[in-house]
Amino acid sequence: MDFVIDKEKCIHCGQCIKDCVSGIIEFNDDNFPYITDENRCIKCQHCLAVCPTGALKIFNKNPENSELTNNFPTDEQLLNLIKSRRSYRHYKAENISKDLMDKLKNMLKYPPTGCNFHKLHFSIIEDIEVMDKFRDMTNSKIKKLFSTKKLSSIVNKFSKYKDAFLNGEDVIFRDCPHMIVVSSPINAPCAPEDAIINLSYFELYAQSLNIGTLWCGFAEICLKVFPDLCEYLEIPDGYKPMYVMLFGLPDIHYTRTVQPEGYQITSVNNKPIKMSLLKKIKRYFWNFIR
Repeated sequence: MDFVIDKEKCIHCGQCIKDCVSGIIEFNDDNFPYITDENRCIKCQHCLAVCPTGALKIFNKNPENSELTNNFPTDEQLLNLIKSRRSYRHYKAENISKDLMDKLKNMLKYPPTGCNFHKLHFSIIEDIEVMDKFRDMTNSKIKKLFSTKKLSSIVNKFSKYKDAFLNGEDVIFRDCPHMIVVSSPINAPCAPEDAIINLSYFELYAQSLNIGTLWCGFAEICLKVFPDLCEYLEIPDGYKPMYVMLFGLPDIHYTRTVQPEGYQITSVNNKPIKMSLLKKIKRYFWNFIR
C-alpha cells in the first residue's frame, strides 16, 4: 500500500487517526501517522479527505488532485433541487451531448456504498439507435408473452397495459433515448441499497443538468426474466441487475414544485418501554414480512 506522509506539511493533528474507519492509523515514534494493518484498509480515503494540510497521500492519490470542499450550494438551492425533481415520461428523440454524458458517468464513482464495497457495474445506453434496438427487443418479448394462452405471474404484472402494448405504445421505456442499469455482485453486503443510493444521486445530478429521469421497475423485471437482455447489456457474470433508470432531454417543462402531503414524523422522547408478547410478535411480523 502506498501511504506517504509529507513531513513538512504534517501538523500532527491526528485527524487521520481519529477518522480512520478501520482504526488502523497510529502515530509512529516520530509522531507521524502510519498504517498498522494494510489488510484491514477498506480504501475509503477518509484519511486523504480529512487531512487539513494535504500532507497525506494514499494509493498514489495526490491531495493536489482533489477538489476542496468549500463550494456547496446553499441549503435553499439544494432543497429547491429536491423539490423540483419529477419523474419524466416525455423525452426529445435525440442524444444528450457527450459533455453531459461524461459528466453523468464521472459522477457515478462518488455515491457511498455499504462497507465501501466499490464494485458496482453500470450498463449505459448512450446512443438512441442502440436504445431503439433494445426497446424493440424487449417489447417484442413482452408481446410474445401476451400471445400465450397461459398467463404467468410475470405477464400478470403487465396485464393492465396489454392493449397499449399491442397498439404499439412504448409502455416500458416511454420513448426515452438513454438508459442506465446498475448491477451488483451477488456477494455484495448491501446490494439493493447500493444501487438505489447510486441512482438517487444520479437522478439529482441529472436534474441539475436539466436532464429528465424515470425509475423503471418494468425494465428491471424484464432484465431478470430475459437473460439475453443482460447479455446484450454486458452485465458481468456473478452480477445481478438491481435497478434501471431512463434518462434524456425532457420534452416537457415543470414550472413549479408540487405540494405533497407530509409523512408521519415521530419526535422520539425518553420514556420507559412496556411491550406485551403479542405486540412483540406483531412487530417481528411487520419487520420481516417482505
